[in-house]
Amino acid sequence: MRAGWMSVLFVVAGLSATALARADDPPKSCSVAAYLLTSESTLSRVASAVKTGGPLDILVVGSRSSTISGAENDAYPAKLQAALREKLPGIVVSVSVELSPRKTAEDVVPGLGKLVQTKKPTLVVWQTGTVDAIRSVDVDSFHDAIDQGVTALQNAGADVVLMNMQYSPRTETMVSPTSYIDNMRVVAQQHDVPLFDRFAIMNQWNETGKFDLFSPVRGVDQAKRVHDCLGRALSTFIINTAHIDAAERGTRQ
Repeated sequence: MRAGWMSVLFVVAGLSATALARADDPPKSCSVAAYLLTSESTLSRVASAVKTGGPLDILVVGSRSSTISGAENDAYPAKLQAALREKLPGIVVSVSVELSPRKTAEDVVPGLGKLVQTKKPTLVVWQTGTVDAIRSVDVDSFHDAIDQGVTALQNAGADVVLMNMQYSPRTETMVSPTSYIDNMRVVAQQHDVPLFDRFAIMNQWNETGKFDLFSPVRGVDQAKRVHDCLGRALSTFIINTAHIDAAERGTRQ
């Protein structure tokens, strides 16, 4: 591990662990533009699970930015589970996490099919791209890895949501994520799977002042708020993309 990108990885990990912001100035809301919470692709297995009364099992395959050190119950996967249980009363919703810290997409791909066969999730949320961008992995190789990974997940019988990296203005001068984000979007379109654009959502929050992601002041409380917002946004994205209407959801919105 080279010292240069190792220091960047530390900064990015620090963002997920502390979400860099003014802990004493929480945002009034963490709303997201509607276009970032919809997709032309459909989560057919999720829709079927809800229509038949569940269960709805979701597996998050991610890196350290899927966690908050020492506060896993406040990380976005746990918040996603809580939000879906609230929005889908009567449906048994379970969200589990498979961490692959410091691994590139290519490193993760070989185990994806077996992972789905073992855990049998309805939906896999594959959060990736950060380590690849930090290591400056060849973009074509990254594209091929994402392509192979999505194919393996679909062949194993799961719906797939791709999630890109988190936004950090403090690392933009050290890491260029654009090519990796673009390639994830291309693969998502090729396989007709939804892409949850975490990068754009967090960038929007930063630009509108909902969260100050540049501030060097760190606080676990702020990290919890960011993850709570991400979990709720992802729950809305999943429901919208599965085209689950109000009648299927029950009376709670």
